[in-house]
Amino acid sequence: MRRVRFLLAAGAASLLSSAAFAADMPLAPPPYAPPPAADFGGWYLRGDIGMSSQSVKKLDNALYSTLTSLNQRTGFDSAGIYGIGVGYQFNNWLRGDITGEYRGKSNFHGLDIITFDNGGAPGFGSDTYTGSKSEWLVLANGYVDLGTWYCVTPFIGAGVGMSRNTISNFVDQGVGSLPGGGIGPSLAYGDNASKWNFAWALHAGLAYKVTNNLTLEMSYRYVNLGNGVTGDLRTFDGTNNVYNPMQFHDITSQDVRFGMRWDLDSPPVYAPPPLITKG
Repeated sequence: MRRVRFLLAAGAASLLSSAAFAADMPLAPPPYAPPPAADFGGWYLRGDIGMSSQSVKKLDNALYSTLTSLNQRTGFDSAGIYGIGVGYQFNNWLRGDITGEYRGKSNFHGLDIITFDNGGAPGFGSDTYTGSKSEWLVLANGYVDLGTWYCVTPFIGAGVGMSRNTISNFVDQGVGSLPGGGIGPSLAYGDNASKWNFAWALHAGLAYKVTNNLTLEMSYRYVNLGNGVTGDLRTFDGTNNVYNPMQFHDITSQDVRFGMRWDLDSPPVYAPPPLITKG
């Protein structure tokens, strides 16, 4: 009996000792749910501004068929670009958006050096062209993000859509001569005209994630805007014997753009609870 009481007393002492030791240990952190897996899907809004550097492959006119030679030079001044759009981030490497933009008026200047046959007599002349061009451009774009380093993500992309090209204030100032004299200066005007075209674009750039919702972009874009056309060219008194609007074939542009994307569905920033220790 004495032996049993001794064993019970020893067991009780052991339990009390274990409880006292546990009281001196730091408290374990409370359980909490692990952070959710990264969710890259979500809608975003975007805005872009930039500058264009445009060119046209060639001009064409019904009266060119009467020429024996043609040497042509053309060019556009730079102009502003202003765009908005809405898009969706499908995952961490694929996204797409639909954009609409106004491409501001770009001054046009061109020069034709021509020769022609005037009833067996060779003629020489030149035409100086001025005018302006603007567009409304709508594109559906897809992008591939190529990875992220220090919050910077390079990307490439492509887009297709429609461009409404407007040629305005077109003026043709010409001068010609024949070996025996004759054919002096000429002046013709083209009414403002617009034309819808299929358009396509290629993109490349860098994106920088400023905050969880805000991303800034700097990008290069090559865009083919299709063709443009003026109204019928007529003389200063409004007469013209041949319907001959000036055709702008294969208008292209190399654009530099600065953009902003605002993510609408980004998850909140995750922060684990602080570890509680006994001081």
